[in-house]
Amino acid sequence: MSEELRKGFHGELDEIRATVLRMTAMVTEAIPRGTEALLNNDLRAAAQMIEDDDALDLLSINLEEQCYQVLALQQPMASDLRAIVSALRLNSEIERSGDLVVNIVKATRRMYGNEYHPKLRGLIVKMGTEAQRMFRLAGEAYADGDVGLAAALDDIDDRLDELNYENVQAIFEAHNKKEIDLQAAVQLALVGRYYERIGDHAVNIGERVQYMVTGWLPEHTGAVRATARKMQAPADPALNPVELVEGV
Repeated sequence: MSEELRKGFHGELDEIRATVLRMTAMVTEAIPRGTEALLNNDLRAAAQMIEDDDALDLLSINLEEQCYQVLALQQPMASDLRAIVSALRLNSEIERSGDLVVNIVKATRRMYGNEYHPKLRGLIVKMGTEAQRMFRLAGEAYADGDVGLAAALDDIDDRLDELNYENVQAIFEAHNKKEIDLQAAVQLALVGRYYERIGDHAVNIGERVQYMVTGWLPEHTGAVRATARKMQAPADPALNPVELVEGV
């Protein structure tokens, strides 16, 4: 590759990286806005956020097309190839997280007019804060190529899982005490699940960052074990006609 082509290629990589970071920042910023719209029964803010998601979708489509174009025309190797493949996977994780935020604000319409019990309100705020923190850390791990932070996201996610469990328990208690009706209970349980799924996407981003930097995914460990077991497993005589004949 000539020097001029290489400069153009690395310019493309920089653009791809910048777009991923921009999309991550958009979702990170949207999470607390979604929580606020939900808890304040703010239909106008909810409608605006649903409309704003179109900008994220547009970036996602453009990023995917750019990645495919670079793969087809530049035929990158090694770390550059991993960077582009990782951007494609991160694109999906980020765009889906944006959709989950939209699902949260759509619940504003379904929950409109409901008063939130203080305990439930507190849990929603905590889940939103934790989901935002995880997504921000995932973005930082990608920006810095920080493998340690990327790997830590899986453990950090335990807190969001715990909060979601507490949320479900609190919903059951509130419903049993007639503090919320069935429709509100179902919607609040779904909202908790949306926050929890955003955390899962942040963990997935961390795994892809590890792959981008090291070429290794958590799934590789299981694949190695499966290969080792297959190599060590005794042959099944039923699959070997020669051995069956000799054994007669």
